[in-house]
Amino acid sequence: MHKASRFAWLHWLWISLVVLIVDQWTKHAVTATFQYGETKYIYSWFNLVLAHNTGAAFSFLAGASGWQREFFMVLTVAISCVLLWMLKNNSRNRMLAFALAMVLGGAFGNLYDRTLHGYVIDFVQWHVAGYYWPAFNVADSAICLGAVLLIIDSFRPEVSKGLVAHE
Repeated sequence: MHKASRFAWLHWLWISLVVLIVDQWTKHAVTATFQYGETKYIYSWFNLVLAHNTGAAFSFLAGASGWQREFFMVLTVAISCVLLWMLKNNSRNRMLAFALAMVLGGAFGNLYDRTLHGYVIDFVQWHVAGYYWPAFNVADSAICLGAVLLIIDSFRPEVSKGLVAHE
């Protein structure tokens, strides 16, 4: 394997970088505009709200005594290392590589928040008939999209992934 193909997987990290930049830009815009807990209703089913999540998805462990911050930081770094390894070894599978890059970008966005602030900044919220979905952010959206694509990719035959030569 020559040098150029050995590092070809790195171009997928541009997607991760774009996710990270958009995530941090939107979080900065919301924190510059809103007070903590402030809500602006946009539609009957959608609003913006400045929330701080010290837990994981859906505020899992948010009420813990503080140990969860370091736990989630270490967990994010460990999982990101595995995802980087997977990306390096699967960069020819475009759907899988794109999915991994999306998850990595989202993970880095939330890791940055957790490292800098001690919590993740959330601001997007859906609601219907008085029921509210937990607030989330661009990073969470990228992680979810990446996870869906990972699941879809797992069901695709090898030929459609571009990894097997057509006969």
